[in-house]
Amino acid sequence: MPMSSSRKVVKLFYDVISPYSWLAFEVLCRYRNVWNIDLKFKPAFLGVVVFHGSGNQEPGLVQNKFHYMVTDLKQLSEFFGVPVNPPLPCKKGTLNVMRFVTAVAEKEKEGGVLVERVSRELWKNVWSTHQDITQPASLIEAGLKAGLSANEVEEILILSQSQQIKDKLKSVTQEALDYRSFGLPFIVCDVNGKTEVFFGSDRFELMAQRIGEKWMGPHPNKPTATM
Repeated sequence: MPMSSSRKVVKLFYDVISPYSWLAFEVLCRYRNVWNIDLKFKPAFLGVVVFHGSGNQEPGLVQNKFHYMVTDLKQLSEFFGVPVNPPLPCKKGTLNVMRFVTAVAEKEKEGGVLVERVSRELWKNVWSTHQDITQPASLIEAGLKAGLSANEVEEILILSQSQQIKDKLKSVTQEALDYRSFGLPFIVCDVNGKTEVFFGSDRFELMAQRIGEKWMGPHPNKPTATM
């Protein structure tokens, strides 16, 4: 069957405290110009709202799962080419962090270039260099490295504490829950009027099949070796 020419909307719900969200984020960023998709970033709050809202339990509270994740993330870091560096960080709430990311997204409105850059820098801070991203200094560093000016970062820090941004983050997180999300990353694809949902960073082959695209591994633009 021929693939529909209309672009599919792919929404990525994520929190930067989630390393699996980082893996999904980087893969989808690589594929957005390979697949016929419009990628929409959806900063959400993994902590209390998602886990309590869905009845799920944080992985760190399940000892066997915690130990598995350390090995799993080392293997996935190599496979996906994303510098996730276990052990897992000290667990702190990322409510203010995700409000900051939401404020970047709200200020940018369209395109998603800045929210992509800021999110990536925050992931690097927490998962590569093990910084405490709940500290304002880490948010400022991420904003500056992402290309924002010092004045813009200050404006976004102030905006992130506004009721407008608090409500926006609640709304996006509730949107994920309305899709029956039980954790992040959570990916929602709108395909020809039908909604397809995928949890985690290991469903790309299935996603490709469902949206009528081809999965070419974690590095679609990397030349393959010839015999």
